[in-house]
Amino acid sequence: MTEPLDGPVKPTPFGVERNPARVAAFSDGVVAIAVTLLVLEIRPPHDTGHLLRGLVTLWPSYLAYSVTFMLIGQVWVNHHVMFDHIRSADRVVLFLNTVLLMDIAFLPFAASVLADAFHDGRGQRVAVVLHGAAFEFAAVLFNVIWWYARRDRRLLAVTIDSAGVRAISRRFRLALVWLGAGTLLGALIPVLGMAVIAAFIPYYWLPIEGEIERAKRRADRGRQA
Repeated sequence: MTEPLDGPVKPTPFGVERNPARVAAFSDGVVAIAVTLLVLEIRPPHDTGHLLRGLVTLWPSYLAYSVTFMLIGQVWVNHHVMFDHIRSADRVVLFLNTVLLMDIAFLPFAASVLADAFHDGRGQRVAVVLHGAAFEFAAVLFNVIWWYARRDRRLLAVTIDSAGVRAISRRFRLALVWLGAGTLLGALIPVLGMAVIAAFIPYYWLPIEGEIERAKRRADRGRQA
């Protein structure tokens, strides 16, 4: 008797546990659509007689596009980091991931509001808070999903040790503090808030040190075998 295509199922109080590969694949599709919609929010200038000046005045759209695209890219990368170590997904994980995808699908709208506010010079505080809060909510969901999965290691794979679990947890908690600080600063000084949120981009692309050490140890054991 063959197993279902999405892996073996195991009954739990929160529904059956399923192979998370389909969760990651569906999430990839939503992220791909979200980053594609970002560029569609940049409207070309109507006055082609002064095209260069019109393109320059679109700088708020370029800024919102660049920052949001890179942040969504980080969401995508860290979503894979998380689900690489989740061996099965029950109904709670599926629900929380669905809410996370709903938030990701909202991000192109938040980026459009941000660009319009900086272009018009009005409503910048509200726009920065909306943009930052959308990413802060995503950070909250990452922490909740990871906490739920790592609790008693019930949903975690054997590919990660305790040090790796703690390293990922620290990275996710840092996102909460960093993005929250940028959002709060944006309510007072919009440009400073955006600068703090943008500064988060290069740091968060760094690899997670605990995972690197774990991978090195596994590679060393493989060579010695």
